[in-house]
Amino acid sequence: MAASVSRRLAGLLVWASCILAAHAFIEGLYCGQENCYEVLDVSREATRNEITKAYRKLAKKWHPDMHKREADKEKASQMFQRIANAYEILRDEEQRTDYNYMLDNPDEYYSHYYRYYRRRVAPKVDVRVVIAVVVTVISVVQYYGAWNNYQTALSYLCKDQKYRSKAKDIALAEGLLNNKKKGKRSKEEIKEEEEATIKRIIEDKMDIRGGYQKPQITDVLWVQLVLFPYHILKYIAWWVRWVWKFTIKREEYGQEEKLHIIRKNLGLSQLQFEALEESEIEEYLHKQLWIKAHYKEWKEKKEKEMKSKLAENSRYKMYRRYLKKGGPGQMTFGPD
Repeated sequence: MAASVSRRLAGLLVWASCILAAHAFIEGLYCGQENCYEVLDVSREATRNEITKAYRKLAKKWHPDMHKREADKEKASQMFQRIANAYEILRDEEQRTDYNYMLDNPDEYYSHYYRYYRRRVAPKVDVRVVIAVVVTVISVVQYYGAWNNYQTALSYLCKDQKYRSKAKDIALAEGLLNNKKKGKRSKEEIKEEEEATIKRIIEDKMDIRGGYQKPQITDVLWVQLVLFPYHILKYIAWWVRWVWKFTIKREEYGQEEKLHIIRKNLGLSQLQFEALEESEIEEYLHKQLWIKAHYKEWKEKKEKEMKSKLAENSRYKMYRRYLKKGGPGQMTFGPD
């Protein structure tokens, strides 16, 4: 009885091993239903040199040019493709590791597909090259976008009658627009020259700030990354100086420090703050908004003024009535 049970268990183990071995090979992956090691007639422990020697031996034997008859040549071509495919898989250490993992773990069906196609779909490009290309593209787009914004602002100023008149007066005063020197030029040429002169004067004289200011090469991402260590050291030096002068020594704030604190209180970036009018900045300095208590008082006053303006606004009143009646989720059957 015990002998028959042991025989049955042994048979089950053999059957299970056969099933696992069959499932270890997946059609379309690596060598398909064949064992790559058996195709090259090498053991699983074979070194790379042994695999290369076996491939050269079999490739010489099954190369299509070594066979003259058409039938033999077709068979040799198929064998040569199998050998070349097995060699490509086993000579690469990473692919060979993935293949051995598939042989040892036949049940992880989907992970084998992932491991196999991950190397074939992913481009074989150095990551550093990819990063460099991405940063370059971002830098070009960034600079082009900033330059486009600047040209838009310049075009607007050239069309504005106030700035246009000022630029024309400057051009006449400097003798840049002289109608006596027309010569044989057409009216279109004279007009184009006048427009170019006005645009050049506006570009030289007008102070365009904020997001529409003239782009600098130092603002692009590539240059910023190169200068990043310098900016870090500069910030550390600034922070140490600030702590030493105004926290330890208790010195009074200068103009630059006052503006810095005001900008921080307002929650504006450097570009946004630079885009403010000079009169507005002077008002902030006059009200001493770098002092926390003065800033809170000023902010509360501004909020009250805003609320009173909104309370008098007819559109805002309509919006408040709309919210009281239920807002976006309300059911309506036409106007009130």
